[in-house]
Amino acid sequence: MSETSTKPYLIRALHEWCTDNGYTPHIVVTVDANTIVPRAHIHDGQITLNIGTLATNRLSMGNEFIEFQARFSGVTEQIFVPVSAVSAIYARETGAGMGFEVEPSQPHAAAEPGDSGKPQPAATPAAEGKPDGGPDDDPKRPRLTIVK
Repeated sequence: MSETSTKPYLIRALHEWCTDNGYTPHIVVTVDANTIVPRAHIHDGQITLNIGTLATNRLSMGNEFIEFQARFSGVTEQIFVPVSAVSAIYARETGAGMGFEVEPSQPHAAAEPGDSGKPQPAATPAAEGKPDGGPDDDPKRPRLTIVK
């Protein structure tokens, strides 16, 4: 039996820490074929998502996948992210957080090709906090270190 990764536990712990301190937790995700996010907001193969309690509905942070609903330009979208694709979690207000290695993700067992229950990628919602949907060029964006 192989040892369980610490990554999902650290993500959940930092999410709780952010929430307890009034910060807004964000995750940085390396997008692959098993990631379901609004495609219009992927920049350089990554997307940053607000996973705060006010920005999400039905947030589920399991050991393999993070799933939730979020609104983009008034449209509710289903978000599905393999934990292995998360490269960082941080508090938007302070930049405090942790970076992770990204590993190849496996398809969700219940979401096989042709499965009608699999959420479909969103078309073109605007990025949260960016009405024009443009890239995030914030110079205050934190620089995170990879944790092995």
